[in-house]
Amino acid sequence: MNNGKTIMELAQELRRRDQEKSDYLVETTQLTMEPEQNRLVLEGQDQAYPVTDLAHRQLATWADIPYKYYEKMQDNSAALLAGNVNHWLHNPKKPTRRMVRTLDGDARAFLSNRYRRIDNLEVAEAALPILAELDDLRVISSDVTDTHLYIKALFPRLEGEVQAGDLVQAGVVISNSEVGCGALKVSPLIYRLVCTNGMVADASGDYSLNKYHVGRNVAADSTNYEIFRDETMQADDRAVLLKLQDTVRAAFSQDIFNILLGKMRESTGGPKIQIPTKAVETLGKTCGLNESEKGSVLENLIKGQDYSRWGALNAVTEVANTNSSYERSTELESIGGRLLDLPPSAWKRIAEAA
Repeated sequence: MNNGKTIMELAQELRRRDQEKSDYLVETTQLTMEPEQNRLVLEGQDQAYPVTDLAHRQLATWADIPYKYYEKMQDNSAALLAGNVNHWLHNPKKPTRRMVRTLDGDARAFLSNRYRRIDNLEVAEAALPILAELDDLRVISSDVTDTHLYIKALFPRLEGEVQAGDLVQAGVVISNSEVGCGALKVSPLIYRLVCTNGMVADASGDYSLNKYHVGRNVAADSTNYEIFRDETMQADDRAVLLKLQDTVRAAFSQDIFNILLGKMRESTGGPKIQIPTKAVETLGKTCGLNESEKGSVLENLIKGQDYSRWGALNAVTEVANTNSSYERSTELESIGGRLLDLPPSAWKRIAEAA
């Protein structure tokens, strides 16, 4: 598992970002992309905002510009890109109010005016005291990336054997995105002691939370379009954060752990991988692994000599331990969870690939 930041480092970075971010609600006619450097200018603002890769993607999606063509313009003609984007921003037939989120002087997201701002600092301030209440619980990994917040914690008292000598412990992953890349989630985490692999289970059921950032239309003063939270939205957000706290408490349940433990034990049986190279190729297509990751999974699988679904799952999550990107490391842990929940026919197709 990628350790990321300590809780102290995480808290410091979240507070810093909270102080440095601003949000603006604007008509698209009040936005202009510069033709030289493709920075966004907000009408009435002196500052021009460099656009992050994510915000470029969101702009392309909103303007219905195919992203391959958008990237080609970025690489070869900044003026052409600005002309395309500004045509749609200023088109009187497509007036739209959008939320522009900025951080450290960059335009980091281009979102709907109905985007519900549940920010990372709020999530951490709601979740960490609950985690601190629980005896023996320890936070084993946390980080904040350009797109997500992650907090991963273990409850060592909930422990079981998948097979002889193969111990796992229960945990929880709290994640959030401020920029439209996912919901506020609480998901079960399974931690395998023999190799310190983490597996993020599916965020569904009574023990999970999956709250999307969709709310009421945001209003802004016509003379000052920087937006703040009104009392109604603050009350709505408090309700979501209370739900978050309740879900975190409920995640550390013997019943929930037993359900997941049963699935893991079941995964040690069933069809076994027959041709590792073919199986990993099919698994990679099913789960979205790149060539380097497929090579590492194959190496882990052969090294582990466990050709069951459980062995394949752990061959994937072991790759997460050495991935330098915290974001991708967590995605690989989630792929492990998806493998656990594959229908038997889908697993059979991987195991018997030829």
